Amino acid sequence: MTQPRQFVIEADGGSRGNPGPAGYGAVVIDPVTGETLAEAAEYIGVATNNVAEYKGLIAGLKAAKALVPDASAEGALQVRVRMDSKLVVEQMSGRWKIKHPDMKPLAAAAAGILPASAVTYEWIPREKNKHADRLANEAMDAGKRGKQWEPSASTAALDLPPVSGPPGDAAAGAAKARAAMSTSRETAAAPQVGWGAADLGAPATFVLLRHGETALTPEKRFSGSGGSDPELSAAGRHQAERVAESLAARGTIQEIISSPLRRCRETAATVGARLGLPVQIEDGLRETDFGAWEGLTFAEVRERYGPDLDAWLASTRTPPTGGGESFAEVARRVSATRDRLTTRHAGRTVLLVTHVTPIKTLARLALGAPPESLFRMELSAASLSAVAYYADGNASLRLLNDTSHLR
Repeated sequence: MTQPRQFVIEADGGSRGNPGPAGYGAVVIDPVTGETLAEAAEYIGVATNNVAEYKGLIAGLKAAKALVPDASAEGALQVRVRMDSKLVVEQMSGRWKIKHPDMKPLAAAAAGILPASAVTYEWIPREKNKHADRLANEAMDAGKRGKQWEPSASTAALDLPPVSGPPGDAAAGAAKARAAMSTSRETAAAPQVGWGAADLGAPATFVLLRHGETALTPEKRFSGSGGSDPELSAAGRHQAERVAESLAARGTIQEIISSPLRRCRETAATVGARLGLPVQIEDGLRETDFGAWEGLTFAEVRERYGPDLDAWLASTRTPPTGGGESFAEVARRVSATRDRLTTRHAGRTVLLVTHVTPIKTLARLALGAPPESLFRMELSAASLSAVAYYADGNASLRLLNDTSHLR
């Protein structure tokens, strides 16, 4: 059975005078990657706060529906609406009656956009709704100038330095960071720091080992799951032996699970032989498919596929040239694998032998960091990282890019 698409909608509306000049803003977010999928804002003339809030909700629901062709079909779409309007949330949830005559047609319009079973509502404090609030204020500012809000003029996105290298390059950056990402699902589920974690039992701890070097690694070539599947180089085999020695000395690994790609299987086999443990294969741990970029350097991709590279760097939903995987697709695959493995290995310490993108994805999801953080982590060959997953769903990043065993 096909799983429904899942979106988060954050919506807001405001009036400078109540009633007074009013506008709304809404943003649709991918709950897995935190990426902004759509924005909407409009100056609506003189209106009350509540009218503007309802209109923001309607705009957000329409924007989500437009992203899924069969959105009206039962089970095709699941939306979680987050608003700082207690009135709208409680009325649309059916817990409060709608008495005001201006609200009834707006609530009916919102309820008719998607099947009732597809939408849930959640109240959030205003400081958690900054993206939608910013859009609403931009719309009101535009109205004050006698204009309507234009996406091209929006400052709801934060400009960051241009990207100058491939994933894994410490100097790399991303094109944009969306303000809404700080209120994505991962952030909402971020671990609560304190002593209470000790009461949750032993976590599932994943020790994340990036495979050793191949001939492509020192040249910083794109090497994913769609290319030549290279073996470890002599340097990579030496790295695998060193990490095996280190893990044997620590004596905490209870199971080993590897990506199906050769460089990981070879690394895992070296560790497994040292620890006396068999190696299990998990397809969900494979590297990104980089499509036509496989085997090329960043500079070569820039020269041959410049516009495609710019689009890929600007959005985690854009795949590489030639039908590879987007980082958003990888995040969905990796998070599903994470959930399956944490359930299966609760309370155990498991070595996952995998690649740059899966490890960075697990780290950023544990931190509730935006997708752009993938470009801001260095991850060396044969490095160790670790994430602990507790029974309440919270995660704790305990180690990142440890290479002390290679020195």
